[in-house]
Amino acid sequence: MSEASALRTGSANAALPQRIGATLIDLMILAAPYFVLASFAPIVSDALPVYVLLVSPYHLLFENFMNGQSPGKRLHRIRVVVPGTNEGRIEWETAPAAAERTGRHQTEWILLTSGTTGPPKMVVHTLSSLAGAIKGGMTLAGPAIWGTFYDIRRYGGLQIFLRALLGGASMVLSSAEESTGDFLNRAGAHGVTHISGTPSHWRRTLMSPAAQRIAPQYVRLSGEIADQAILDHLKASYPQARIAHAFASTEAGVAFAVGDGLAGFPASLIGQQGADIEMKVEDGSLRIRSTRTAVRYLGDHGETLAGSDGFVDTGDMVELRADRYYFVGRRGGIINVGGLKVHPEEVEAVINCHPKVRMSLVRTRKNPITGALVVADVVLKTDLDSADGRGVELEREILQVCREALPRHKVPAAISFVPALAVAETGKVVRHNA
Repeated sequence: MSEASALRTGSANAALPQRIGATLIDLMILAAPYFVLASFAPIVSDALPVYVLLVSPYHLLFENFMNGQSPGKRLHRIRVVVPGTNEGRIEWETAPAAAERTGRHQTEWILLTSGTTGPPKMVVHTLSSLAGAIKGGMTLAGPAIWGTFYDIRRYGGLQIFLRALLGGASMVLSSAEESTGDFLNRAGAHGVTHISGTPSHWRRTLMSPAAQRIAPQYVRLSGEIADQAILDHLKASYPQARIAHAFASTEAGVAFAVGDGLAGFPASLIGQQGADIEMKVEDGSLRIRSTRTAVRYLGDHGETLAGSDGFVDTGDMVELRADRYYFVGRRGGIINVGGLKVHPEEVEAVINCHPKVRMSLVRTRKNPITGALVVADVVLKTDLDSADGRGVELEREILQVCREALPRHKVPAAISFVPALAVAETGKVVRHNA
């Protein structure tokens, strides 16, 4: 990235690179403390590309008015909305290109992995690999307005940013400094039609009084396992919306999205030879080969991204039940109970099915005999008054549900009712044993 240039927050007058290629977006630097720098190549001359700086932590209302509403046309206006005020807006109109540029080159986009089961790694993508899953075809009564709980510097958020950009849509961005309720109020005020987040994002949304401020037509989940409980809760809360959950990772790219209302994915997706996305299950782990996967890891750690057969080992463990595969957890997040393996996410999916449970976290507790015990922290939909004994009764109910659905070693030894669970900047629940 010798030609790369970055603008720090607030440095709108930083020097521009002298030569930029002719891809749709020439450069995006997504590592803190740097923020988004984009060049929209089809609209500029060789001498002076047009740049759009999206400055976090400002709330951004991104309006992409394309000529003829066609991707690849010139950007017409960007509006930056400063939080807490109707003042201080920056309106930027671009000028038509003076000439078409002929020079083209491939770009590289550097993103950090989530670091769920280890230190984050830097991964190299191209614009083609990032945009490979983005297709048109969504039918709406009016123009699409995207929103996301994700940070757009991370893979999940960048996917939504590109969907809005390449689809000629608008987008309302979130900020790590605002509450879930504040973002929902803002998203509702701007009429968001499509919105994405992790299952943890959505569980926190459903706990917020502002959940009904949005009326989305499309709800998307990714980044964590979408269990049946969260899919059912979202459908009940937003009956007019299409609910879909996608599988993607920073390394493997977007593999698929499922919109049939069920957890897991059809077994027919595995083993399709010659498909754009090829998937297989080896040693219980989902492996993916496609043009959407990243190019390589960046750095000197020597780790290869794909195997000799071109498949990326996602580390996400799946189980075949009848004609459907179900995600059960991460290979690096297993709890060992007396030599028997427990995936925390599998137990959480059972606990979350209880009608009074909003979300849960299963973790390990040391034990001198078995080495570890399974315990669970549970967030309820409504506050619990333990003085009247309902806490003990509810714990028994949840444990009974677990005993009916799980082998004995996977049943929690204890349950604690907590007001909230910690969620990382990635939107995933924090797992200290991972």
